[in-house]
Parts: sequence; structure tokens; C-alpha cells
Amino acid sequence: MKDIFKKLDKPLFIFMILYTILGLVMIFSASSITAVLYNRVEESYFFKKQLIFVIASWIMGLGFVIKFPTKRYKKLGPLAMVGITASLALLIPYGSITNSARSWYNLGFFSFQPSEFVKSIMIVFLAVYFEKIIENKNYYNVKKIILPYIIVLIACGLIAYQPDLGTAIIVAGIAGLIFLALPINTKDMHKMKLLALGTALVLFLFVIVGGQTLNAEQTSRLTYRDPCTRYTEKTGYQVCNGFIAISNGGLFGVGLGNSTQKYLYLPEAHTDFIFPIIVEELGALVGVLIILGFMFILWRLLKIAKESGSIRGSIIAYGTFCYILLHLIINFMGILALIPLTGVPVPFLSYGGSFYINLIFLLFLNERVVIEKNNNKTKELLRSI
Repeated sequence: MKDIFKKLDKPLFIFMILYTILGLVMIFSASSITAVLYNRVEESYFFKKQLIFVIASWIMGLGFVIKFPTKRYKKLGPLAMVGITASLALLIPYGSITNSARSWYNLGFFSFQPSEFVKSIMIVFLAVYFEKIIENKNYYNVKKIILPYIIVLIACGLIAYQPDLGTAIIVAGIAGLIFLALPINTKDMHKMKLLALGTALVLFLFVIVGGQTLNAEQTSRLTYRDPCTRYTEKTGYQVCNGFIAISNGGLFGVGLGNSTQKYLYLPEAHTDFIFPIIVEELGALVGVLIILGFMFILWRLLKIAKESGSIRGSIIAYGTFCYILLHLIINFMGILALIPLTGVPVPFLSYGGSFYINLIFLLFLNERVVIEKNNNKTKELLRSI
């Protein structure tokens, strides 16, 4: 294990620890009032549940993911993608409804959300699939490039049907950005990339102006501008209270644990609206430092993607970069009323077991990519002696 730690991306590993600790502290602070007044449980209820997932995730990462060669995902990736897509389909008859969406399996001791696992499994699936395609230039054609995206499209459709448009958009966004970054330079590929960009634009316009085709819950979310003019309405109440939390915090915050907006003004403030609570309690300066820290994590992931030495490792790192970036953009723009709210969590900071497990899995998978790159460098050095 000592040799493994020597080969890690240590800055990324340190930030994983720091942001996990910060997330646990803020989940306890943001959820304590909700736990007591709304859920009628002890104030540390959500903190303890998240802590269990954190411990399980790190045991998984340190005990398995970091030691498991990424080449072995060549068979596991496609099987996992088919399996998770099937689990999305089975939600229709067997899923539990939470917040108007049939997105969960209630397993008693915890709830399992397949749509969160689609993101990480899809990244691995696309990485191992396109590695085979790209390494053998005579092997790929348009049909073989499109094939994995048919499975991704089916998964996106099932997620949107729940309905969970926010997660569906992120899954489609990750898949689309990976597609655009593929190093396949043919005329057909250039045409497909232009088609993909055009389709994304059409879908964006459809969501904005095609409200009549959406259900009432989704249509209401398209009314998002000037939230404080609609404070008494569902479409303005939560975002406006997020504004109030950020305003209350000022530069230095009101102090850890002293938020007033978590007193049920912000429903479930420990989930997608945890960042306004952080700014309220710790201040805008800390909020800026947190964003800068996320930018550093994203930079490390791009560095891993560039230096991985393999198509598989590069796509895994770049896919993880897209995964975190899209969550940050959609969450922050939603709480600032720049786009409709979608209920997307903040990496590390928001409460959610399924989300945290997948985030840590991907980050430890990136650490495995770094280890394999360093192992290859060592082998090359020994050969040159």
C-alpha cells in the first residue's frame, strides 16, 4: 500500500479528503434543524447516514478501486451499462416515488438511485469501448461509433421518464462532451460532431419554449427569473431564500451553525441548496475559496487526462472532469436563478449516498489511472537501463 500511495496524484487525494470533511461538517450544520423539526429525528441523523456512506466509499476506493487494473473494466463496463439500464426500466413497476419522481429502490436500510450510477458506469463503458475503436483505426465506422450512444440514449430516456430532467441532462452532457473530444479525425466524424452540437441546441430550445409538452412540475420550473417577485409561489420561494442566505452571510458569514435560512425556509437545505447555507455561515470569501478549490480539482483531472498515456485513462479522467463540472455549473446557475432549478447536488458538499459513492469511485478510478501511468514510466525507465 505504501508503494501505491507514492504513485498517487497527491494534490487531488488531499482535496478529496478536505472536501469530504467540509461536506460532512456542513451537512450536519444544514440538516440539524430539518432533522428535528421536520423529520422528528435526532439532529445528527443525516450526518450519521452520510458518514456511513463516506466510510463505505473510502473502503471501496482504498481497498478495491485503487488496486483494480483499469484494463479489467473492458468486460465489466458493457455488462454494468446493460445492467444499470435494465434497473432504470424496472423502476417503472417497482420504484419508490420521492419528490414527484420514481427514481429510487427502497431497500429498507437505504435507498438506491440507479440514475446516479449511470453517470459513472457510462464513463467507464465509453472509455473501454472507444479505446478499442480508436486503437484500431481500421475497425471503426459510423455505426460502431453510434452504437454505445444508443444505449446511453435509452438510459437518458428512462431517467427523463421518472421524471428527472436534471440527471438526464447531465448524463447526456457527459456523453456528448466525451463524443466531441474523441480523437477521431474523419469527415464523417466531423459531420457527426456538428450534428451533435445542432441537436443539443435544438433540445435546449425545446426545453425553453416547448413547455406544453412537459408535465406541470417540469413546466413550473421553467419560470425561474426574478424569484423574489414570486416569493409566495413554489417557483420563487426556494431560490429567493437562497438569495437571502447568501446576502445574510456577507463577506465573513454569521458563524458555523448560525444560519437562519436552514430553519425550514430552505426545504432540505442539506441537499442541492447547501451552498447558500455555507455562504451564510462561513461567508462569501469562503464560498470563493471553495469554488477555487473545485477549479483546482478540475485542473488536476484535465492534467490526468492529458498525461494518462492511454485512451482509456484519458476518457475516464475527462469524463470525470465533465461529471463534476456539469454538476457545479447546473447547481450554481440554478441557485442564482440563471437557469431553472433541477435538484442537482454539489460534489462532496450535498447530502446523498448514491451520489457520493459514485463521485469517490470515479476519483479513485482516476488515481488508479495515475498509478498505471507511473508504473508504465517505471517499466520504460528499467528497459532503457
